[in-house]
Amino acid sequence: MLRIEQSGPVATLIMDNPAMRNAITQDMWQQFEDLLAQLDADDSVKVVVVRGAGSHFSAGADIASVQKILHDPSTGQSDGGDITVAENALARFRKPTIAAIDGYCVGGGWQIAGACDIRLASERAVYGITPAKIGIVYPLSGIKKLVELAGPATAKYLLFSGDFVDAQEALRLGLATKVLALDGFWEAVHAYALHLSARSQFSAQGHKALVNAMSGGAGDIEVAELSAYWQAQMAVSEDAAIGVGAFLAKGTPKFTWLRPRND
Repeated sequence: MLRIEQSGPVATLIMDNPAMRNAITQDMWQQFEDLLAQLDADDSVKVVVVRGAGSHFSAGADIASVQKILHDPSTGQSDGGDITVAENALARFRKPTIAAIDGYCVGGGWQIAGACDIRLASERAVYGITPAKIGIVYPLSGIKKLVELAGPATAKYLLFSGDFVDAQEALRLGLATKVLALDGFWEAVHAYALHLSARSQFSAQGHKALVNAMSGGAGDIEVAELSAYWQAQMAVSEDAAIGVGAFLAKGTPKFTWLRPRND
C-alpha cells in the first residue's frame, strides 16, 4: 500500500511493502495519482518526500504482475500502463518533491525517484535500472528522464547492462542529487524538506513549472508565455514584497502565497 504521513508542512508518501523490499504492486501504482491529487489540494502541504518503508526505497514493480501493470487497458495508456500514469502524476506534481533513497532503488522504483525534483541518497543506496534482466522495454517517460539526467551514453550503459551502481557512482552519473551519511539520514532529509518549505512557494512552483517546460521540450513560444504568466502573477503576489521587506529589515520572511483554486 501507499500511505501518507504529515509533519507540519512536510508530507511523506511511503511505499509500504517491506516484505518485498517495497516492490510496487498494481494496487500501489494505482494509488499514486489520487494521493498526489490530495496532497496538491492541501494548502498545508508545502513539500512532499517520497520514500520506502524500512530500509529500502523500492525493489521496483512487482515482477509477478509486471506485464499486467505495464499493459493495463483501463489506464488508456498504450505505453507503460499504470507505471506511466503514476510516474506522470509525480512528475507533474506542482509542489517540490524529494526522493529519499535508502537501500535498493531498482527498476520501477528508479522511475518514481527519477520523477521527483530532488534525489537524496544515503551512502548505502544501490541503484539498478534493470529491464535487460527481465526482457522488457521501459515506458518512454522513464527512458526520457534517464537520458535527461544521465545523458544518452550513460543511459545506454545502464539500460543495456542492468548493472547495479552504488550511491557515489549514482551521484557521478547524475542519478542522485546528493549523497548523505547513513547516520542521521532521515533527520537530514526532514531538515532539508523543512528548509524548502520555509521558502516562497510562489518562487518554487513558478521555477519548477518553467524548468519542467524547458527540460520537457516545450517550444520557445510556449516557455515565453509561461514565463509571462509567472511574471504577471509576481506583480500581484505578496511574496516578493514580503521577501524584500524581510531582507531589508534583516528578518525572516513568512511567505503567504497559495496557488489559486481555479489554477
